[in-house]
Amino acid sequence: MRRQTAPGALAETELTVGQAGPAAAGSGGPSGHREPLRTEFPFDLPRGYVDDSGQVHRSGVMRLSTARDELVPLRDDRVRENPAYLSVVLLGRVVVRLGTITDVHAGIIEDMFASDLAFLQDFYRRINAEGHTRAQVTCPSCATAFAVDLAGGRLGES
Repeated sequence: MRRQTAPGALAETELTVGQAGPAAAGSGGPSGHREPLRTEFPFDLPRGYVDDSGQVHRSGVMRLSTARDELVPLRDDRVRENPAYLSVVLLGRVVVRLGTITDVHAGIIEDMFASDLAFLQDFYRRINAEGHTRAQVTCPSCATAFAVDLAGGRLGES
């Protein structure tokens, strides 16, 4: 079930993120509350996609990938001829908005600058393959607990 969101806002699916096992049963997780699962993530391209009219589109939204998103491109003739095209077709399926463009497809992705393609490939990997990248840590000196984002805030950070 999807909650209605304002344009540009993140969509959230009404699923709960919990832990398996008796300790988590009924508690909704270690802190006792249930958090909605984020399914869409905003991004800003390093350079931006330039459309046919010369307009530059930098901000966009990528959604989490499904198994179907990863399987369908394998049947695509372009991917069969050139396996490197897989990421172009895959990104064309999961990028849901790029600036004012809401019909993002492989043709748009293939016309992007190489640095923007590399950015989107890394962003896809971070939100899909790695799952959540926050870890609870404790300072060895003062024993203060705090959260750290292991993925870093920008490309190349960790």
